[in-house]
Amino acid sequence: MVNAAIVGLGWWGRNILQCIQGRSTKLQFVHGVSKETDAALPLAEAHGLTLSDDLELALADKRVEAVVLATPHSLHADQIVRVAAAGKPVFCEKPLALKRVDAERAVAAVRKAGVPIGVGQNKRFWPSMADLRGIVAGGALGRIMHIEGHYSNENSGLHFSAWRASPGESPGGGMTGTGIHLLDAFVGLGGPVAEVAARVITHRSGADPRDAASVMLRFANNLSGYFGLVRASPFYWRVQVFGDEGSIEAIGETETVLRTRGGKVERRQFEKIDSLLAEMDAFADAVTGRAPYPITPAEMIDTIAAFEAVIRSMETGRPVVVA
Repeated sequence: MVNAAIVGLGWWGRNILQCIQGRSTKLQFVHGVSKETDAALPLAEAHGLTLSDDLELALADKRVEAVVLATPHSLHADQIVRVAAAGKPVFCEKPLALKRVDAERAVAAVRKAGVPIGVGQNKRFWPSMADLRGIVAGGALGRIMHIEGHYSNENSGLHFSAWRASPGESPGGGMTGTGIHLLDAFVGLGGPVAEVAARVITHRSGADPRDAASVMLRFANNLSGYFGLVRASPFYWRVQVFGDEGSIEAIGETETVLRTRGGKVERRQFEKIDSLLAEMDAFADAVTGRAPYPITPAEMIDTIAAFEAVIRSMETGRPVVVA
């Protein structure tokens, strides 16, 4: 059992804690860090956590073997560097960083320290996405040519914090909330992105936002792709990969549709899993050396490189080449 600290006990940090504590057989939280200790104290007491208001106090706790970050986006890279310098593995909620240079700095720090890093892209663990990746890897689609997708949910209105409305923390409409999951999926399937063209249209800002984003991509291997997201719309997820012999479509968490030549259509249903538990158990496996974390550090950097280009394209109204 890996003893971990969780840093950040806002909405998402609480969600992680409640999904993992007492349910995982591989990881448990022993220390919590929150700037709002009075508000967090009942939660800490309910889950048996030592509570402090500073990351350094968690790093000094001799019980803590790994650290999970659920903090504002702009803090991630510096916090990863601090955790790595203390010789502890680190799991960071998405996005890993807001700029490629910071993602590279974070990955360099864990590599120098020789500790594993995980990132909170739980959609990778959905049964639908696992099946999609298996079909693509198995060659049933022939030559892969195009990827497309969409991800909307209303979490930005239901679980709002002031920092989430800041362009410095959450640029690009829903890109840090939903779009980053699609970028991770696309990079995992298609490799590094070479060029993007993106738009965000805002109808209303604030605690219950109304905006929509569209992103077109060209991959380094010359695949094409596009995706969209609408922050206020109810939950919807779709990723579809097209080859010259067929396509595979992941719909939501548990359904795929395989279409092959001759009009053949196969619909597949899977049992739902707890993807937060799955990703945290995968991180624990990386900490204990059982298996590497399934998202590689190179993919983490490539995702943030594409993310940064998307934001720049939205800001300039022009296509942006990914350096």
